[in-house]
Amino acid sequence: MIHYGVDSFRGFRGRVRYWQSVRDCYGSISLIVAIAFALGITPYLVRRNSQGESVLAPSWYGFLNAISRWLLLAYCYSYIHLSNESLIGYFMSNHVSQISTKLHDIGGVIVAIFTFIIPLLLRKHFLRSVKTMVRVDQKLDRLRSPVDFNTVVGQVILVISVIVIVDTILLTTCLVCLAKMEVKASWQLTFILVYELMVVSITICMFCLMTRTVQRRITCLHKVLKNLAHQWDSRTLKAVTQKQRSLQCLDSFSMYTIVTKDPAEIIQESMEIHHLICEAAATANKYFTYQLLTIISIAFLIIVFDAYYVLETLLGKSKRESKFKTVEFVTFFSCQMILYLIAIISIVEGSNRAIKKSEKTGGIVHSLLNKTKSAEVKEKLQQFSMQLMHLKINFTAAGLFNIDRTLYFTISGALTTYLIILLQFTSNSPNNGYGNGGSCCETYSNMTNRTL
Repeated sequence: MIHYGVDSFRGFRGRVRYWQSVRDCYGSISLIVAIAFALGITPYLVRRNSQGESVLAPSWYGFLNAISRWLLLAYCYSYIHLSNESLIGYFMSNHVSQISTKLHDIGGVIVAIFTFIIPLLLRKHFLRSVKTMVRVDQKLDRLRSPVDFNTVVGQVILVISVIVIVDTILLTTCLVCLAKMEVKASWQLTFILVYELMVVSITICMFCLMTRTVQRRITCLHKVLKNLAHQWDSRTLKAVTQKQRSLQCLDSFSMYTIVTKDPAEIIQESMEIHHLICEAAATANKYFTYQLLTIISIAFLIIVFDAYYVLETLLGKSKRESKFKTVEFVTFFSCQMILYLIAIISIVEGSNRAIKKSEKTGGIVHSLLNKTKSAEVKEKLQQFSMQLMHLKINFTAAGLFNIDRTLYFTISGALTTYLIILLQFTSNSPNNGYGNGGSCCETYSNMTNRTL
């Protein structure tokens, strides 16, 4: 046992050293891919091939793990459905709570399918996106604008640590609130509550990692173009002959661009890099599109009903007898609502930052176009400008809506509308589920007896 523990510690120490010395895109994403593999989200792992290069390799265990996790969630949802068990059912039973319970059960099954099964079918898009990013890194390295992969690994570790801390705090708060309200949920319901949140968090983390990857490569491309503009500002660039290229040395400012190359060649390679970045972003969006649609839709439903439960409790608490502790009840559903608000904000902000960064490329290209005197370079920049017009980075949820900051306005408007409808529906209901209101038949009978 001691020997096994020593070997495990050495293996862990080796992985830490590997993460600290990564030199390619595969190494920078190996940690998050390993976590997703363990949860059953992806069947890929970062491994070494026969040539000693890092690659994304599928595993039969990954497929088996994803299917088994989906079957486990399907069993848990079937059990709580047949047992008529739900979190809100422990506190209230009215038309809204029954509808929300059914929607949550249906949505949970859909989330499980789109989180575990669909990624298996679309796994080649993820692989193709990563391979395209590797090609981008190779071209950026030739232009002396390499990606700092150690910084990438540090950011991944930081984000994962923050996710673990936030999820742990909020989940612990929820479970403590349930315990204080003397709610003894089955292990199936508790498993769904915990495991779904873990899977959604890691899926969002993977998507944000891909958008951050796109943003980082665009930043490196901007450095290449800005350095070229600085060279034009500092001296008049002349046509460089092949003999002069072999003798010209790297100047003190050129940290990123190979000045021994002709500016037209640099613009051409920049165009190719931009095309590859857009291709990688589009391919990544194909992989995540249905997962994002499902997560955003389910998060919106949970936020709507949780906000309704909290408002209904706070606004109607003085009018009816309580069957639960108000503070714990409000805290529980507020924490759940905050978790899914964070999920939506993370998705939108990750996508929006990459889009906004890509939109700045056009301004840099047109700035170069105004400064250049060479007809050949001007023609290349005009081609680059046309490419920017027709090739843009965009993230959508299955093509139904764009994932950017305009989504905040759409969600807030829909949330307000549905909350008003639900609150009016409850206030007009003759029996709100707390056991204090009379039924319609009883009211009609009393009116009849008084008349007689």
